Amino acid sequence: VNQVANMTLVSSACDMVSAVYASTKESHPYIGSLCDAAEKGVKSVTEATASCVQPVLTALEPHVAAAGEHASKSLDKTGGKLQLLQKPVEQILSDTKELVSSRVADAKDAVSS
Repeated sequence: VNQVANMTLVSSACDMVSAVYASTKESHPYIGSLCDAAEKGVKSVTEATASCVQPVLTALEPHVAAAGEHASKSLDKTGGKLQLLQKPVEQILSDTKELVSSRVADAKDAVSS
């Protein structure tokens, strides 16, 4: 999970969503109140569930560790091959807009001629 969260694309997307969430809570008091209540509810459920799940997690720890190691190796391979994962969301959006604009301009030129 940490490895995925540290990928440039994922971390920039999380930062963007977090900023929008915080801005929305701040700008709209009623939505902010609902979000605060939802956050408290999720925190309570998480705390209550953690004690129940802990024995299961302890029993499954060797399997989870093996799966985590395999996932980590796979992410290392994938991350190196997919350059998209190394770019922030803003750059991907900018590159995409530029590509689409270029294609539209090419299409206009083709139609005009």
